[in-house]
Parts: sequence; C-alpha cells; structure tokens
Amino acid sequence: MNTASTGPQPPDDERVTAAVAATAATLNARLADVVDDMRTLLATTITELDGDPALVELLRASIEGNVDTILHSLQHGIEVTRFEPPTAANEYARRLAQRGVPVNALVRAYRLGHQFLMQQTLLVVIALDDESLRGPTYARVNDAVFTYIDWISQRVVGVYEEERESWLANERNEREAVVRLLLAGQPPQLDAWERTLDYRLRGRHIAAVAWLDSENHSDQLSRSMRALKSLARAMGSTRPPLIVGHDQTTSWAWINVPSSVGTTRGWASWRLDETPAPAIALGSAHDGVEGFRRSHDEAVRMQRVALMRKRTERQVISHDETGAALAGLLSTDIESTRAWVRRVLGDLAGADEISRRHRQTLEVFLRHQSSYTATAEAMTMHKNSIKYRVSSAEKALGRSLTEDRLDLEVALTLAGLLGSSVLE
Repeated sequence: MNTASTGPQPPDDERVTAAVAATAATLNARLADVVDDMRTLLATTITELDGDPALVELLRASIEGNVDTILHSLQHGIEVTRFEPPTAANEYARRLAQRGVPVNALVRAYRLGHQFLMQQTLLVVIALDDESLRGPTYARVNDAVFTYIDWISQRVVGVYEEERESWLANERNEREAVVRLLLAGQPPQLDAWERTLDYRLRGRHIAAVAWLDSENHSDQLSRSMRALKSLARAMGSTRPPLIVGHDQTTSWAWINVPSSVGTTRGWASWRLDETPAPAIALGSAHDGVEGFRRSHDEAVRMQRVALMRKRTERQVISHDETGAALAGLLSTDIESTRAWVRRVLGDLAGADEISRRHRQTLEVFLRHQSSYTATAEAMTMHKNSIKYRVSSAEKALGRSLTEDRLDLEVALTLAGLLGSSVLE
C-alpha cells in the first residue's frame, strides 16, 4: 500500500531562487520610495541623526548604497559579503565620528533599517500568487539581509572607530599646540583659540595638575579626568574643564570658575570617593590669559611640593594654603632650603614621629599667639599635653621661642609642607 504523503510539497530551490530575485526586482523598482521612507524613519526615530540637512542627505546616500547592494545581491544570487561596503556608508560613518555622534546611533540605524526593509519585503512576498513560495522566499531574504547587516555593521563601526580616534587625536594635538603657545606667552588669538580649546580664556581660571603616584593602573588618565571634572562641578563651574595630558601619569587642567571665587584654600580638604584617587595640585584663581599662565605655574609648583612631601593622606594641595606659595618658590632650590630649615629647627628637624608631633604643636601654638588654651582647643587636646609638647620643642630648639620667631614659623611651615625632603 502506498503511504507517501499527498499533502503540498515544499517548492524546489530553483523556484525559491526565482521568487527571491523577483521580490528583489519589485523592491528595486521602487528603490527611491523605499530609501526616502527609510531615511525619514531613521532621522525622526534616532534624534542624533536629524537636524543637519547635509548629514541627513548623506544618510540617504548611505541607505541607498546599502539597500541597492542588498537587492543587487538577491537579484543575481551573489553572496552579500563579496561586495565592498558602499562608499556613502563608509563616509557617513566617518562623518558621524567627526561630529561626535555616539556609535550606538549608527548601529541602531542599521537595526531599524533592517527591520524596515523586511517589512517592505513582507508586503511584496505576501502578494506572490503561489502561497507555497511565500514562507521560503521571506526566510531566504531575511537570512541574506541579516548576514549583510551583521557584516556591514562590523565594517562601518570599524571605520567609525578609526575615524573617531584620528579625529580626537587631531583635536588633542590642536588643543595641546594652543596650550603650549599660551604657556609660552605668545600673543593670544582669543576668538580662534577659544574655539579650538572649547574653553573661555577671558574668564577666571583655577589651574590644576592631577597625577597618580603608581604606574600600575592602565586607566590613570581617565581617573584624573573624572576627578578634575568632579572638582570643577563642585567649584560651581558651568563648563567642562580644559584637560590636556602632560605625560602617561599626569594631566594639566584649567577650570573656569565664577568671578566670586577668590581662593582655593578651602579645597585642600576635598576628596574624591574613588580608590586609588589621583593627587591634585591647585593654583590660585586668576583672570584672563595672564591668569591662565600664572595659575598653571602655581599648580606645577604645588605638585613639586606634594611630591617632595611624600605623604599621601591628603588628596589636594592648594597654592592658597598658609605657606604653600613660599614652599613652592623655595622648592626650586631644595638643597639651600633644607640646610636653612635644619639650621633654624636644630634637633627639632628630625624625621621621627615625636619630632613631627612637636613641630605640629609648636606651629599651631605660635599661630594662636602662644595661647595654650587656644592651641588645646584647636588640636582637641588637654592643655597640659600642649604645655609638655611646647616645652619639649623649645628644648629641642635650644633657644627661646621669641628668638627669631619669624624664621621659626617659616621653618615649621616648610617642614610641614615639604616633609622629609628638608628634614634629618
């Protein structure tokens, strides 16, 4: 007895191939409408792609190149990956990279374009006279379009990333060149330089230097950038800071601050809740191009002071701290400064913990007009403990506290700021 199925048989491959070619031909006949409708959809759905007429027109050219390639491959049975990416598709990816449009917008455009093209394909396929061809034809077109979208997406993303990296490198080079001219004291071209830097040179500036002591972190510069941007926001800046890389571990920055900002002293206690967090040296607030240079010079000196101090419990050092500006100037001749500090402090110049505590207490004591009560309150200690430390410090000095008091206060301040670089 014959048990063979008498139901409908799947169409043979040649018939499906012919139906695919016919479907592609139908879509190709109305290519202009398909492209225009897809352009409208993408430009209105993905906001980053709309707004610039020239960019929208290039979007249309990219869509036309891609759809034409797909339909050509389907009509003639050519593997889609044997084609080269359309010139307009590559150029559109480059243009988005230059404009700083996120790569996600580009990838999303291809996904939505795929969806739209398959919707148009479905309208053609369901009109086929032979119902048995509809499913296989749609499936084969979908497979081919998916393969193309997967392939072209990787290619255009690669083009985007290469162009974006090149564009950012050029921008960095241009910014760094302008910064070098500014710091060298060249006559400023304010309008042009502000456009290149995307930074107001005519405002009030606070310069900063940020660095990480360890070289074991691959994201050192990104950590510094996050810290500097966070500090700028905390200072009330309404614009992003100007940041340039000085070397592999160090970034230079300038922060536009309101004209009401007069000192950076209060920011010495600021901390970023991140580990490891970069150290930051701040210049004073100054105005204009000359202030841009002056604040930077101060910040660089503060970095030198911080590196000499070799103590990391504080994240920020400010040029406006008591004695910091003087320490920065004297740090340029550290040998002479060390000899002078040791001569003034005598046995109190030891690098041990007891000497450090005595110096700290004596510095606070002199700052509070030699008042034991005020010093005890400032240091939250018992008055008798303050008396003991002051007496011990005076013995280590080998002279009265009233003798050469100005030298003594300066030496104590330098010892606190420059640390082991000026101590025994």
